[in-house]
Amino acid sequence: HRFRFLAGLKTREFTRATEDCVTLLSLRAGRLAVDLAPQAGGSIARFAVDGAGDVLRPATEEALASGIGRDTACYPLVPFSNRIADGRLAFEDEEVHLPPNWPGVRHPMHGDGWARAWRVESADAWSAGLVYEHDGREGWPFRYRARQCYRLDADRLVVRLSVENLESRRVPAGLGLHPFFVRDGDAELQCRVTGVWRTDPEVLPLDHMPVPPQWDFSCSRRVDGLRLDHCFDGWDGNAVVRWPDRGMHPALSATEAFRHLVIYSPDRRPFFCVEPVSHANGQVGRHPLEAGAMLAGEIAFTLSSS
Repeated sequence: HRFRFLAGLKTREFTRATEDCVTLLSLRAGRLAVDLAPQAGGSIARFAVDGAGDVLRPATEEALASGIGRDTACYPLVPFSNRIADGRLAFEDEEVHLPPNWPGVRHPMHGDGWARAWRVESADAWSAGLVYEHDGREGWPFRYRARQCYRLDADRLVVRLSVENLESRRVPAGLGLHPFFVRDGDAELQCRVTGVWRTDPEVLPLDHMPVPPQWDFSCSRRVDGLRLDHCFDGWDGNAVVRWPDRGMHPALSATEAFRHLVIYSPDRRPFFCVEPVSHANGQVGRHPLEAGAMLAGEIAFTLSSS
């Protein structure tokens, strides 16, 4: 594959076995740099700060060449977040059946957007608009149009996400964003949530309970040593990631559409995830979207140093 960088970054190419070309959109503002991979799940390939390093884990050449966003820095969750148990989704008076879509997992995960190419609708040196239109033939059985609008300022990245129902009837629909934060040994997280779903060994929700002390992030605490893959609710829409040794802390903020937060902190991996989402795991069926209607919201990463 050849990887081509456009919109403000000097062109670079990585040659592989074929002559297919993967185009990365490069956004620059102040010290911030964001590379987008429309053809790899509409994902973020890299988000970095000049002089302070990566905010999100950078995608490898192999991840970009795969044409999917699973192993990139960040990818969209449309039209649902997390797992749907056995692909059986109850919605109003029907049951929707979904095929598995994730290697090694029998429960469909994270919708369609991460595994599809997105069309570039607009792009300049500091902003870009990406569109994915789903025809309902594979994966999610309902037609929808998803958009991502990226805007980079001198100190923040703003991502606007939307999903539009293209059916003539109401259907379930949700949104989310899946960023992979760099996991330095001193990485900390702070956020306010009130409830959490316990999960079974397949990470399916069992029951809801108040947040226990060991998962309380109301005061900034280290992520290292925590094993989490849980959905929290009662989120106020704000979170802060800190890297004390680097003197950098991005503040994550989300609008009203995102009031659930998935925190994923696996053992011995170089990342952790703080995912703003519109609905609890497996519960997108409780969130109908009327014919022709749109669900939309914004997520911002604001960078500051100390």
